[in-house]
Amino acid sequence: MSDAIEEPEVQVPVGIDELLQRVRAGYVRIEAREAYDAAQLGEALLVDIRYASLRERDGLIPGALVIERNELEWRLDPQGSHRVPEAESHDLRVVVICNEGYASSLAAASLHQLGLHRATDLVGGFQAWKAAGLPVTS
Repeated sequence: MSDAIEEPEVQVPVGIDELLQRVRAGYVRIEAREAYDAAQLGEALLVDIRYASLRERDGLIPGALVIERNELEWRLDPQGSHRVPEAESHDLRVVVICNEGYASSLAAASLHQLGLHRATDLVGGFQAWKAAGLPVTS
């Protein structure tokens, strides 16, 4: 019997670009027009995680659920006590939207860890939505 203390495995740090590449490899991202069509058909829940100042500056996507990033997992966990009514199943198709499509990738990966296996994010974020001429309200 050895009294040696086992050292924890040290993970090699990765940069944000590599981290984004890794998490995005775990799911299929969605383009603005496809997200719009899926939401119109009731096949996807659009979730806007942008800060209030960005929403005030650029407007809102009609019908999108606004959940700031720091509350996302609590609001969308189907097993959570603080979930929104829409979060009734792990099969829910969620499209996470940030301003330019970076923070939303990390958020979608986090939702996958909660079992929301159909979670994805919008390529290019809100700015791509707006550039595609899709509906925005002020």
